[in-house]
Amino acid sequence: MNRDWVEKDFYQILGVSDDAPAEEIKKAYRKLAQEHHPDANPGDDAAEEKFKGISEAYATLSDAEQRKEYDQVRRLSSTGGFPGFGSPGGGFGGQQVRVEDLSDLLGGLGGLGDLFDFGSSARGGPVGGADTQAELTISFEDAAHGITTAVKIRGAAHCSRCGGSGAEPGTSITTCPTCAGRGMVAQNQGFFSFSQPCPQCRGSGRLIDTPCSTCRGTGSETRTREIKVRVPAGVQDGNTLRLRGKGAPGGNGGPAGDLLLHIRVATSSTFGRRGNNLTLTVPITYSEAVLGTKIDVPTLNGGVKLKVPSGTPSGKTFRVRGKGVVPERGRPGDLLVTVEVAVPKKVSKEEKKILEQLDAQRGEDLRQHLR
Repeated sequence: MNRDWVEKDFYQILGVSDDAPAEEIKKAYRKLAQEHHPDANPGDDAAEEKFKGISEAYATLSDAEQRKEYDQVRRLSSTGGFPGFGSPGGGFGGQQVRVEDLSDLLGGLGGLGDLFDFGSSARGGPVGGADTQAELTISFEDAAHGITTAVKIRGAAHCSRCGGSGAEPGTSITTCPTCAGRGMVAQNQGFFSFSQPCPQCRGSGRLIDTPCSTCRGTGSETRTREIKVRVPAGVQDGNTLRLRGKGAPGGNGGPAGDLLLHIRVATSSTFGRRGNNLTLTVPITYSEAVLGTKIDVPTLNGGVKLKVPSGTPSGKTFRVRGKGVVPERGRPGDLLVTVEVAVPKKVSKEEKKILEQLDAQRGEDLRQHLR
């Protein structure tokens, strides 16, 4: 959890109600993401920031466990569970407490702030990096079979010159003598003793004699990274892959955040998809429907023969077991083949004569059946 969960209303960002079902949230995200995607708004910084907010909101609300935790935090803050949040005038002694003040307060009360990630930066300890959002579009076939590919991400990353240390290569990093590397110093106030970030090292616990010329001692820079991604077989449009440690770098030696990769699957000109089942429509002639036949139908792995019994009506669906999507986890799908009788728009005189004779015979047979 993090303070964004208290400060940001992800439901409002996506334009849905607090009790919106998962499908509605997904639909709202896809519409907004398409509208504000950087590729659709080149050079528009506002649209890019909007897209990041939309992606952050969807990443939380699309995960059932995260959404549950997020709702709990929001309910607690709105009912005054956090001093200074919720109703106007809340706080200590009737004074409104800002998030920054609450962070300092909880960070000094025996690590109580760890419950909601408040105070970790104030204590000067390792700070986890932020999660990064990105999209990857793959073909229908690659989604079914799985694929290993690369995605380019632009954002904060470990400095390419110093490797994230913040020091110029070849120079030294020393332990802060004031806090002995702890990043915190104690301050006595009457009966209480509070910890605060070390003023000399600013909570890092170390001193950089010569800051890196590229990142100026921060240990990170904005650049484009190419990340190798393995997309598992059976992934569906709208799925999100979480790549641990591939997000923004952490601070003070903290772990990097995760990369949340939203998968978009292109449509197929041949197949439709229902879960792990594939759908396919195949035309047959009137005579094939009446007399029966065997037809070749495509699958994701070559073709198969399908027997069409005599007297098959148009719209009949046949199931070819095990010829759908075969996911890495879960049950393999089937191929659902629907046959449709193709009616020609034009026929020759000879064909017309034959059809009229057949129609007359069939009509007589039907009338005999009714007598």
